Amino acid sequence: MTKKQKKMLYRILAAAVLFLAAKLIPLPALVSAALYFAAYLTVGCDILRKAWKGICNRQVFDENFLMAVATVGAIALALYERSGDYSEAVAVMLFYQIGELFQSYAVGKSRRSITALMDIRPDYANIERDGKLEQVDPDDVAVGTVITVQPGEKIPIDGEIVEGASTLNTAALTGESLPRDVSAGDEIISGCINMTGVLKVRTTKAFGESTVSKILELMENSSSHKSRSESFISRFAKVYTPAVCYSALALAILPPLVLTVSGADADWGTWVYRALTFLVISCPCALVISIPLSFFAGLGGAGKEGVLIKGSNYLEALSRTKTVVFDKTGTLTQGVFEVSAVHHSPMAQEKLLEYAALAECASSHPISKSLQKAYGKEIERDRVTGIQEISGSGVIARVDGAEVAAGNGKLMKRMGVDYIDCHSSGTIIHIAIDGKYAGHVVISDVEKPTSRAAIAELKKIGVISDVPKPHAAEAVAALKKCGVKKTVMLTGDIGRVAEYMAKKLGVDQYRSDLLPADKVAEVEKLLAETGRKGKLAFVGDGINDAPVLSRADIGIAMGAMGSDAAIEAADIVLMDDDPMKISKAIKISRKCIGIVYQNIAFALGVKALCLILGALGIANMWAAIFADVGVMVLAVLNAIRALYVHSL
Repeated sequence: MTKKQKKMLYRILAAAVLFLAAKLIPLPALVSAALYFAAYLTVGCDILRKAWKGICNRQVFDENFLMAVATVGAIALALYERSGDYSEAVAVMLFYQIGELFQSYAVGKSRRSITALMDIRPDYANIERDGKLEQVDPDDVAVGTVITVQPGEKIPIDGEIVEGASTLNTAALTGESLPRDVSAGDEIISGCINMTGVLKVRTTKAFGESTVSKILELMENSSSHKSRSESFISRFAKVYTPAVCYSALALAILPPLVLTVSGADADWGTWVYRALTFLVISCPCALVISIPLSFFAGLGGAGKEGVLIKGSNYLEALSRTKTVVFDKTGTLTQGVFEVSAVHHSPMAQEKLLEYAALAECASSHPISKSLQKAYGKEIERDRVTGIQEISGSGVIARVDGAEVAAGNGKLMKRMGVDYIDCHSSGTIIHIAIDGKYAGHVVISDVEKPTSRAAIAELKKIGVISDVPKPHAAEAVAALKKCGVKKTVMLTGDIGRVAEYMAKKLGVDQYRSDLLPADKVAEVEKLLAETGRKGKLAFVGDGINDAPVLSRADIGIAMGAMGSDAAIEAADIVLMDDDPMKISKAIKISRKCIGIVYQNIAFALGVKALCLILGALGIANMWAAIFADVGVMVLAVLNAIRALYVHSL
């Protein structure tokens, strides 16, 4: 409990003691009244102060104004009638503050749960100098620096292990409780906790561009993207509050005025009391507090499962998803490749790989990474200038002053270079230097099929296909179970490969031989087919997926190995690249939206009933307290359920 909450609790307890003393102990009327007033001011002084500030700032109509008018009016009515009973006014303020304290504690607990979950910001990085470890600010660590991570410390910056082996706890990032074993040569991301061995890591990104910084930025900015439901409640409260204030004023004046004019007995005190009860009942706290809390809890629950959603508007859109479109490589398939052969090169293989790796040094595509890995040496970026990426074809760059083109047959034709076709299984990267053909590199997936039947099947389609991720087929099936009507795979692969993979994974439709611009066009067509009633989600991981991620209703990026451009363009990030998390995210969003609708229906229903009963004189101040504080507490309790999503 925070200091502010403790202070409020003490005030409530003190006011409760004074209130009970005035109510239960037989005391002279003046002493009893003094105790009531002391209790009222003790518990309600901040509400009165906020209401007065609102009036001064011309922002009159809010819950503080409603509570102040209702309780001060009740006290004035008791003084007018000389009843000496101020208990209702004090009780309304007391229970309202109890509800506010409960709400503050519930929100604080949710925030602490999420903050503890996302407490991945590293405080320092270790750099070895003169045989000693020196702690420095992660912001001050340059790319390429070797840092030391000891057992129990957080990985401060993304990098590659150059020495050591250990086990990493990735729960804060992915929601996965199983530890991950790593050793020299493995890439690791910031935010994980090193559990066992000492690691030496060469940083591959600046701290500001590392995974941990991106995650924290997403969480900090998520509240700025409000859903339609949240925006509706904000607009509703602005109209609703003045409307009920004017209605209460009309209830206090018009009925007795009509009765007076008609010659009947008009009890003004009764109608003023009803109007004050009406004001207490009408307080919109349950909606104003519980709806944002529901979305906040939903975002936190998703975060615990390794799904980062950039705002409640995307959470709401995700609940209406009817079509899911996948990129293939790196999304549904592993996209882990290696160089298996070099053909038709007049120069040494090592030299050709050097040219290819340097030309591809700016790309994060798995093919480019495989060339850089095969080169096996540190990439000297200062040797490379004028890099041009030719969409769907390859790259052209100047390496040591020579023009190097690396890509497919389309690139060679574009440059007017005669190239030699290759009949080996895999991806073929043709290389030309200064306009002359220099050979080609064959790249195949690391995990080739082992059974004869699988090899024979793949040979029929003319390529050793990329290997599906372990749960890819299950992920597609899970989407259909949770109500997704259509799944589509988009790929730049040839038709035979795409057809084989689509059947293997159970995808409804596929589109092949696509350039990045073609993917956008295909998504446009699918958006038109989906219509307004549903939403389309696109799942991708590469730089070339960024335009499609931006165009889809919901963009979902792979966060562990995905490119920065894809993560930046996406609305949702899967921190462990597991496609099974997509159906989980949809279930979380639907649970959250269900809770939001439950709270809206419950709060408005109870309030409407109590407002009618209050206007008719059937509901008194005590019923008003339930309609305000009781409904708020129940709605908040319901909202917190959105935080617990592990079993979905």
